[in-house]
Amino acid sequence: MPYVCNKQSSFLWGYIFSSVVGGALVDRYGGKRVLAWGVLLWSLATILTPLAANHSTTSLLAIRAFFGLAEGVALPSMSTLMSSWFPSNERASAVGISMAGFHLGNVIGLLLTPIMLSTIGISGPFILFSSLGLLWATTWAYRVTDDPQESNFVSRSELRLIQAGKAASPKKSSQFPPLRLLLSKLPAWAIIFANATNNWGYFVLLSWMPVYFKSVYNVNLKQAAWFSAVPWATMAISGYLAGSVSDSLIQKGYPTTFVRKVMQTIGFVGPAVTLLCLNYANSPTTAATLMTAALSLSSFSQAGFMLNIQDIAPQYAGILHGISNSAGTLAAIISTIGTGYFVQRLGSFQAFLTLTAALYFVTTIFWNLFATGDQVL
Repeated sequence: MPYVCNKQSSFLWGYIFSSVVGGALVDRYGGKRVLAWGVLLWSLATILTPLAANHSTTSLLAIRAFFGLAEGVALPSMSTLMSSWFPSNERASAVGISMAGFHLGNVIGLLLTPIMLSTIGISGPFILFSSLGLLWATTWAYRVTDDPQESNFVSRSELRLIQAGKAASPKKSSQFPPLRLLLSKLPAWAIIFANATNNWGYFVLLSWMPVYFKSVYNVNLKQAAWFSAVPWATMAISGYLAGSVSDSLIQKGYPTTFVRKVMQTIGFVGPAVTLLCLNYANSPTTAATLMTAALSLSSFSQAGFMLNIQDIAPQYAGILHGISNSAGTLAAIISTIGTGYFVQRLGSFQAFLTLTAALYFVTTIFWNLFATGDQVL
């Protein structure tokens, strides 16, 4: 367990340091360029992973940290590009589709990697995934633009539709964002706390679900991998549904603030209730169903705090996303290490699951008190 914990947290330590800087770079240079460099660097880290693992544990942890450092720019880049390319009443669906790719990537990795390891050797998956990353980055560099007005693949009618449905694109600034002003706003703190709570619960399940099934139900890790893969597939579906419902409500005239609060409340109260129910699960099938429900409902946060970043601070969305991601990553590190502590010391997941549920409830209250869909910066 300590090795799993260190391996996961090394990635997160790299991720936490690049989120804020990456967000600031996105605000200044645009998401296209920053994300392209991020993909190139984490593809390099992927192909170097087997070499690092063969060299020493320290080398492996260092390359994992480098991977996290490169990947920290991804979400701020995505957030900024979505706000430029999609009208506000379609943005939640666009984010849902984009995040569905993220969740399905987990499914593919969990299911295909063991097969590839047994057939083409330990280096095979790393070479394949890094090659795909390089191919993607090449296509991205030639076909994607930060602004739809600069694209050769957008028709005039489509461009008018995009521009009619969104506010004017925020101007890039050469100055560093006013952090003191940004952090003086309670809606910004609502986003930061929401990101922290979301990542806390997410990484508890991501890092420890296989160990949970092994420890509590004596389900072997091969079977647990299948249990681990299913929730990510349902997250892809539920995240898209959350986005579609969110866009539909806004199109019908419901205030953005109301929609963001409803989506985020579902994204937190739902997992909290299912985690409490998990304390009383008496079979691995019941536990897997509850964990799947928890993760599926948590994906409603994509239509909550994640979209809210563009609502309240469009000009500084990159840096705000980076700050909230750093808070979320710190929470993920604490929860990842904390879960291992509780499991080792108490021999049970019950106390930690209850603590996580309580955190969901507290953050839901804070969110509903201070979140807003109006621009505050």
